[in-house]
Amino acid sequence: MTTEGSGGRAPTVRFARTGEVVVVTLDRPERLNAVNDALVRDLCDALARAGEELPSAVVLTGAGRAFCAGHDLKDAPEDEDDAAALARLDRLAEVTRRIRQLSMPVVAAVRGYALGAGFEFAICCDLVIADPGTVFGFPEVEVGLAVTGGVTHLLPAMVGPAKANELVFMGTRLDAHSAAALGLVNLVAEDPLARALEWANVLAGKPRRALALAKSCLAAGLTGGLEQAFTLETTASLALAATPAARAAAEAFRGRRGGGEPAV
Repeated sequence: MTTEGSGGRAPTVRFARTGEVVVVTLDRPERLNAVNDALVRDLCDALARAGEELPSAVVLTGAGRAFCAGHDLKDAPEDEDDAAALARLDRLAEVTRRIRQLSMPVVAAVRGYALGAGFEFAICCDLVIADPGTVFGFPEVEVGLAVTGGVTHLLPAMVGPAKANELVFMGTRLDAHSAAALGLVNLVAEDPLARALEWANVLAGKPRRALALAKSCLAAGLTGGLEQAFTLETTASLALAATPAARAAAEAFRGRRGGGEPAV
């Protein structure tokens, strides 16, 4: 299935569902999936559709040789007034909002270039799997632009302020192993899409509500303090304790004899 482009144009994002897993594919391979306003609109639509269909996991990837090579400077808007620019930038921020607000985990399968907005799309996902040859980087400052997509919040939380400053100010390029060493990539794999689908199917076998509450608590932990974390964790624990999945797990554990497995 394919997400329709608005206004009758060709779509720039594909949406496909198999069982409990949705794959959202950036589909401008001739431009290395570089970001223009059409792609942002289609990506927001695809993420909204995922939120409506409620799969157990979403995989975000790119068609062809790259995940996303950043903003398409050849397709930049001309004679854009302030109101139009503000609306366009808010749509770009909406990509991060929608990924972070989805109740299910989103796994990025990354290869080739993940630059600028492409790097932003990757790190706003919950899990990132990258090909060894992937190149990550924020070139915005080099070309007189600003990072977007919540990077100024997410990146320092992930790598620390000093390293975030370096990556943004210097435009430092990272390979997949270097990004993994910084905590920006979970797994380096030769076929990131295949591994992302494996992980997504593992996630699909876990209790949906437990995953949703884990994701929301972890996201809140980026901005809240320790006491807020205690409150959110307690609320989630109480909400989950009475679910069928938790009761079944407790009964199964009690039914084991001499298994030597620790309790949670």
